[in-house]
Amino acid sequence: MSDTHDHMTEQDHAYCHAHGIPHSHGHVHENQKAVVNRLARAIGHLEKVKRMVENGEDCSEVLIQLAAVRSALNSTGKVILQDHLRHCMVDAVAAGDMSAVDELCQAVEKLMK
Repeated sequence: MSDTHDHMTEQDHAYCHAHGIPHSHGHVHENQKAVVNRLARAIGHLEKVKRMVENGEDCSEVLIQLAAVRSALNSTGKVILQDHLRHCMVDAVAAGDMSAVDELCQAVEKLMK
């Protein structure tokens, strides 16, 4: 295998990705900016919830804001999962790494709790 991504074959890339071997591209996917933006919004909503609790605001309003935070996190998780399926899992399956499927199943199990 080559040290640089430019000289890696698709099989080398898939093998490295599937086996957690560092390679030049990292985990930057097409929706990275959208995920970062969604997380920033969720953090902002959560900070608002904290201020609401500190200020003794109405519990019903706090619960509604918490639901908005949960929804934002769920939609962010969905985008990350789709990217993972389209990129990481495709590479892992191409490399014959079925343990990646087990790892994904465990991650989805934790995500859905």
